[in-house]
Amino acid sequence: MKHSTARLCLLVALAISGLCACDDVTAPSACIDIARIEVPDSREGMVWIPDDTVTLGSLEFFPEERPLRTEELAGFWIDRHAVTNAQFAAFVEATGYVTLAERDAPGGGGGAVFGAPRQVVDLSDISQWWRFDPEANWRQPRGAGSSVDGRESFPVVQIAYEDALAYAQWRGRDLPTEAEWEHAARGGLERQAYVWGNEARPDGRYMANYWQGEFPYRDSGDDGHAGLAPVGCYPANGFGLYDMAGNVWEWTTQPWPGSGSRVIKGGSFLCADSYCLRYRPAARQPGDETFSTEHIGFRTVWRGPPPPED
Repeated sequence: MKHSTARLCLLVALAISGLCACDDVTAPSACIDIARIEVPDSREGMVWIPDDTVTLGSLEFFPEERPLRTEELAGFWIDRHAVTNAQFAAFVEATGYVTLAERDAPGGGGGAVFGAPRQVVDLSDISQWWRFDPEANWRQPRGAGSSVDGRESFPVVQIAYEDALAYAQWRGRDLPTEAEWEHAARGGLERQAYVWGNEARPDGRYMANYWQGEFPYRDSGDDGHAGLAPVGCYPANGFGLYDMAGNVWEWTTQPWPGSGSRVIKGGSFLCADSYCLRYRPAARQPGDETFSTEHIGFRTVWRGPPPPED
């Protein structure tokens, strides 16, 4: 198994994004009910997003979010929450699929895992808190000794782009384009900084799962979770979608300039205001298609007809 400079480049990108992980301090109970997959091609658990002319991007934060751009979008269906461990397990059981992180082929085997350092000398040296674990995969998201047992309602992670696409195709669906994802995340709000509006904490309330405390030493969990949360623990947006900010970054089909990366959206539960501030709909980063981490997940779309009129 070869761990090339490209892997280190990915970790650099993650570090710049303020992505990191930590142990959970809350009980792994579901915050919304998660439906079992009885029929793979059913549309249960999806939300219809009407066609619209949408404005994407932001001029207020990071250069990669510029310029503002307008796009015409046809209506589509999107999962109301990220794909969970239970849902991905159903796919694996039905198909025998083996994820990239579980394979021994070149480019496969393992993923990126975070460990909070005792001391950081140079914040540009991400090797002080990131490591590659050859045993990390969706069943063991934090490497050897970790497990998803009892965490069926948590987003599945350690999923490479091809793994996410394989699941989507099994369900007769696709992954969202960047424009579809951002439009869905905004929930009908135009040019707002956050999924819920322009104020980071309306009335002092945390609206998403992201990092509080001094990065990268300790996530205090002031938002209710220090580490990954089950899906649907925070308020839905205007379209009824959960966790379009924080918790896990999500794959889109949009290629990032250069070879082998796709745009990921939404920030993660590990995004600190002092080192990231990317749990916003306009935020975007590259994700190495051939690699997986403990804080990138996904949701699917279906470009079918709208629901019948009442």
